[in-house]
Amino acid sequence: MHWSKYFLPTLKEIPVGTEAVSHQLSLRAGLVNMLTSGVYSYLPLGLRVLSKIETIIREEMNAIGAHELLLPALQPLDIWKKTGRDVSLKEVMITFEDKKGRRMCLGPTHEEIITTIAKDFIQSYRQLPVTLYQIQTKFRDEIRTRFGIVRACEFIMKDAYSFDRNGEGLKINYDLQFGAYQKIFKRCGLDVIVVSADSGAMGGSVSHEFLVPAKIGEDILLVNKNTGEVKKGEEQGSLPDGWDCKVAIELGHIFQLGTKYSDALGALYLDEDGKQKPIVMGCYGIGVSRLIAAIIETNNDANGIIWPQEVAPFDVEILPVQVTDLESMELAKRFYNEFEQAGFDVLLDDRDESAGRKFNDADLIGIPLRLTIGKRTLKEGKVEIKDRRTGEMNVVAKDDAFSQITKLIKR
Repeated sequence: MHWSKYFLPTLKEIPVGTEAVSHQLSLRAGLVNMLTSGVYSYLPLGLRVLSKIETIIREEMNAIGAHELLLPALQPLDIWKKTGRDVSLKEVMITFEDKKGRRMCLGPTHEEIITTIAKDFIQSYRQLPVTLYQIQTKFRDEIRTRFGIVRACEFIMKDAYSFDRNGEGLKINYDLQFGAYQKIFKRCGLDVIVVSADSGAMGGSVSHEFLVPAKIGEDILLVNKNTGEVKKGEEQGSLPDGWDCKVAIELGHIFQLGTKYSDALGALYLDEDGKQKPIVMGCYGIGVSRLIAAIIETNNDANGIIWPQEVAPFDVEILPVQVTDLESMELAKRFYNEFEQAGFDVLLDDRDESAGRKFNDADLIGIPLRLTIGKRTLKEGKVEIKDRRTGEMNVVAKDDAFSQITKLIKR
């Protein structure tokens, strides 16, 4: 991608009214744009990050045998009445009456809808187990939107649902999801803490939350100084002796639902003896768009974002300092073509801007590796490679630069 032809609006100043570093940097680096409170557009650079995260999620979900589908965001409220969650989730549901007089809602989650799929298509024990998942936009009428895309009214979520014959099968699928979640967060460059949690309005018995410590976290974690045990806390003021307090962002939540939804919606199957039994369910959510904010919160410095390699919008940025210098630009284009042909995502900053502006923007958007071509260095047959995370800069022979960078990009 050539920067001069790309839609990448960066901002020098911190936007007014932004508290969180992730909110400030996502706006300044041209990842998102706020339409109104709690509602954001994903600009091209932000969409690239979102797509990288979604790819990681899909790979790990597919690896454990889950199958992707897409459920409707527009839902009849009658289905929600069958489980009683039209009342328990009333405060956050966006509801309205359509032109036919039907009460409708924009889905805040999809347990009811996926259960109707199971009811319609799963009749026999021979069709079980099965796990279905989607990456879909959810809608919640948040009273207190905060920290940009961390707590928004419209957000993207991965939700998976397992269907089993019994509790033993559910436990197997739950453990598969648990392991997949750990891999997903690790690949996103996040060190998560897992805690047992309350199932709340979702229902069911066992549940676990996946959280990452961050300044803007809305969850409180208590860490035992001696044993390392971690549990959810209520308020920082009620800290017991021997415990440390951390604030954290919830990134994922998994539940062993049991038969709550299958009982309410009549999702039954015939066992080997021809008897009808309710399907045993689990559900597994990840806040996909929230992951972007969490990654930025835990991967930044005074100059901007520092993307972990797997979720970075580009693998390498090529920065010719003087675009009016013919030799510099010829080499920049040669490198660009070589990286592209090798299958890497590459950004060429071919703007006729000052060196300071280009270097500042490079640090702001946080591409893991930067290849700088300066007129003076090039006269010596050399270029400069900068590692965004460590800040380490190495001057290397121009003919060695491609191989040096490709070794640094782990695939």
